[in-house]
Amino acid sequence: MIVANFINGTTVSADDTSALVDPATGEEFGRAVISRSAEVDAAVRAAEAAFPAWSRTTPGERQLALLRLADLLEANASAVADAEIRETGKIRSVVLDEEIPQCTDQIRFFAGAARALGTAAAGEYIPGATSYQRREAVGVIAQITPWNYPLMMAVWKIAPALAAGNTVVLKPADTTPSSSVLLASLAAQVLPAGVFNVVLGDRDTGRALVEHPVPAMVSLTGSTRAGIEVARSAAATVKRTHLELGGNAPVLVFDDVDVAAAAEGIVGAAFYNAGQDCTAATRVLVHSAVHDEFVAALTKAASAQVPGADFGPLNSKAQLDRVLGLLSRSSATIHCGGKQHGAAGFFLEPTVISGLAQDDELVQEEAFAPVITVQSFGSDDEAIALANGVPQGLASSIWTRDTGRAASLTARLDFGIVWVNTHGLVASEMPHGGFGASGYGKDLSMHGLEDYTRVKHVMIAH
Repeated sequence: MIVANFINGTTVSADDTSALVDPATGEEFGRAVISRSAEVDAAVRAAEAAFPAWSRTTPGERQLALLRLADLLEANASAVADAEIRETGKIRSVVLDEEIPQCTDQIRFFAGAARALGTAAAGEYIPGATSYQRREAVGVIAQITPWNYPLMMAVWKIAPALAAGNTVVLKPADTTPSSSVLLASLAAQVLPAGVFNVVLGDRDTGRALVEHPVPAMVSLTGSTRAGIEVARSAAATVKRTHLELGGNAPVLVFDDVDVAAAAEGIVGAAFYNAGQDCTAATRVLVHSAVHDEFVAALTKAASAQVPGADFGPLNSKAQLDRVLGLLSRSSATIHCGGKQHGAAGFFLEPTVISGLAQDDELVQEEAFAPVITVQSFGSDDEAIALANGVPQGLASSIWTRDTGRAASLTARLDFGIVWVNTHGLVASEMPHGGFGASGYGKDLSMHGLEDYTRVKHVMIAH
């Protein structure tokens, strides 16, 4: 089995390939092409050629195409799930019952949003002239997606970009390309050739795509390191950038919570997708009055989670080794887990660890694994200081029965998302994006659509 590029409406191979490994078994099951400058250029040129006609379609035409794509994704959910699971090890029911329905909903949201872009009213802002604003497509968009949610992150990128009238060249992660290629092949049934292209490959492929002179914008979901590299490369040709980068979500637990219920909820939000989620609830800050009780409840709830049944493996041996290294270098107390689970695949035991200092590596660096760290605080001010005391600023949550406290603290948390008494829920209508080292720009919502447009002022003299 060889997974190939999808360029200008057809499958396109390349000379080089890399192994595809099932993370649940650690065994190679196929190969994916590695695109070089020639394949990247072909994809970009196809998108460039398709842009004039696609950008001139009406919002209604683009809406209809996206609605049909959502229907096709729904009709082919089983095949898409097979592709996603083979390369990620995800739990099948989670992909079919949660992730694909979210993807179809998000495509349908942007289909409708394409017809609802607002702007300032036309008027005579200077005597003798009428002004109005146009929202226009930006152009060819280079998009790079990560390995933790290959299909969903592809949808988050292509749906608003296409809805706004742009054309796309998408590069998925080299370990998880198949669902993106399958999505592009479905889209080819309802979109003109060249509107949505997929090139596969490694970091060099991504670098060639970002540095290509044609794309007007680069959209990346990935690590902070990758975001810095992309922003630096894009600056050479003054490309717009849209960066959704790493998270390190604080979870503030106060002494008025139902301890058992809160622990269950936090463990579920921490270990979803094996903790490989930029918003994972893995950095728990708990009031000193209930610290020991809460650690015990977290440990009980975490120990009940079964790798392979409740959550899947880490993406690769490299990722597993990285997390084991973080744990081995810590001198804090491990209450459960901390080791590889089983002899096959890249599973990690569900882990709870406490007694960490704010400058510890496990606090400052996103683990991206089924690992919960616990720190103690004694006051609201200390909780906020600990929560905000990391470079990342994507997501956070507050757990308390005191609605006044919750309302006050949401304003003080320096994160793009704040949940109260829940964590990790996503609505298509609400923006998703962070501050600081977590990047800038918004996915989902009307803000996500607007990010893929440019604004033009038109003034007509009477």
